[in-house]
Amino acid sequence: MKALEKASRFAGNTFAVWVLLFAVLGFIYPEGFTWITSYITILLGVIMFGMGMTLSTNDFKEVVKQPKSVAIGVAAQFIIMPLLAYALAVVFRLPAEVAVGVILVGCCPGGTASNVITYLSKGNTALSVAITAVSTLLAPLLTPALVLLFASQWLPVSAGDLFLSIFQMVVIPITLGVIVKLIFKAKVAESVKALPLVSVISIVAIVAAVVGASKDRIAETGLLIFSIVILHNLLGLMIGYFLAKLFRLNERDQRAISIEVGMQNSGLGAALAAAHFNPIAAVPSAIFSVWHNISGPILATIWSKRKPATKEQNVLSKRSA
Repeated sequence: MKALEKASRFAGNTFAVWVLLFAVLGFIYPEGFTWITSYITILLGVIMFGMGMTLSTNDFKEVVKQPKSVAIGVAAQFIIMPLLAYALAVVFRLPAEVAVGVILVGCCPGGTASNVITYLSKGNTALSVAITAVSTLLAPLLTPALVLLFASQWLPVSAGDLFLSIFQMVVIPITLGVIVKLIFKAKVAESVKALPLVSVISIVAIVAAVVGASKDRIAETGLLIFSIVILHNLLGLMIGYFLAKLFRLNERDQRAISIEVGMQNSGLGAALAAAHFNPIAAVPSAIFSVWHNISGPILATIWSKRKPATKEQNVLSKRSA
């Protein structure tokens, strides 16, 4: 078990490397990964099941302790990223499938990797976990509604079908994970140590499959999609940070909300795009998965070197201004 735990820790620490490596392999040898596309929904379900096994009542205590911060984070997640995605699709006149893919990933809840990045950034990890949990549970309702609102001018969108897919891929696996944890508490406490390895393998497989299935279109539009994804992520991180600052949250909360807004559940985006739209629509999610696992650690490295200001320091700086 110790060897598995060590491998899991290594996989989690080198996540960005594996995602990038297998994205490249998926592009070079697509036939080796395209067969995985049939299992994308199952792989996402495995990730969400693992998330359910890690949830506890403590994760939701922040909703009661910091309702304002949680509300700002969740609202920002479902307002800023969809609006940015729509604006980028319009400004850059993206092809229909690509536009829908960008909007789809923008309408997804926060990704679980954001919790780790927040911790490494010396942000408020408890707040980050609470926002991820709440936004994920709201996703079956909000994601379909937002995709219908912003993407229907490019392609037909069935909010009902999206709702059913998210319910099957997110709500059911998470619920099962919570139930399993309640029944087999001791065994789950040991097995969760292997979850980072399982999650890395699943996300890497999804990314490789999506890239492999869309190799030709990526060759045509890959640079454009990559540029849009980078802009989307960086603007989300920046606006999330300054919005939290505008609401006078402390520095640790600002960092948490910035990361929660900027990092998306790209696995869910890829799964929904592959199931309901053209395969190229899943590419923005796949590239997002690669990029935010590069930008996130870079941001964490920068912030980890700078200790968050305390409330007292903020008050003193305001008085001296």
